[in-house]
Amino acid sequence: MSGYRSEELLISVISRLLADCGHIAVGVSSPIPGSAALLTQATSDRPVRVSVIGAETPEFRTDGGVDLFDSAGQGRIDAFFLSGGQIDGEANINLVGIGDYPEMKVRWSGSFGSAHLYFMVPKVILFREEHTTRTMVDKVDFISAPGWSPDNVHRPGGPYGLVTNLCLFMFDRPNRRFRLESLHPGVTLEEVQDNTGFNFEIPEVVPETQAPDQAKLELLRSTVAQKIADPYPKFAERVWGVKAAA
Repeated sequence: MSGYRSEELLISVISRLLADCGHIAVGVSSPIPGSAALLTQATSDRPVRVSVIGAETPEFRTDGGVDLFDSAGQGRIDAFFLSGGQIDGEANINLVGIGDYPEMKVRWSGSFGSAHLYFMVPKVILFREEHTTRTMVDKVDFISAPGWSPDNVHRPGGPYGLVTNLCLFMFDRPNRRFRLESLHPGVTLEEVQDNTGFNFEIPEVVPETQAPDQAKLELLRSTVAQKIADPYPKFAERVWGVKAAA
């Protein structure tokens, strides 16, 4: 991928999904979604608020999970990001572990507030850099947050898309399945099929994911890199060589 880093491609992809959002919230350990939110803010022609848990910069600071959950419950967050050790074809995510609960052979960090945010935030973007049959499974071992709910359940929020290191999926909520939206440069359809454990819809022609243009790259490497170095200093230094302000 000449001219840009893989991280910059993923940031650009996610940013395009956020184009109509006024308030974007980002949780812990999310430097790529966080950078995408900041890129959206920098390129939007209207005000965009970005809240990042753990940030010290007043512009992005929140009162941790309490503020985030309250804002989501009141309908004041337009987009959020979730991931999982496993993600299945119905957009269920697993943050608990592998095996039969409660005697699981592998345990992860836990669900925290994922289910609440999945229900309440209108546009939840799933993100996972590792796209393999280990992570993209037919059925998760444990549902930390469900991708869909029965019709009689009040649910203004839910999955919108899934961004991985191979491609972009969009989620068809009525049919409870993913649709392949685009393949990242250099990735083939066969590669995605071989590394995905669930079935997904494939259009007749699958476009290539749009790469970031020079203007976006310049913003990423200057404005965004400086701002994201507050909550994610290691990421900013590794990707762009930018160190957080002392």
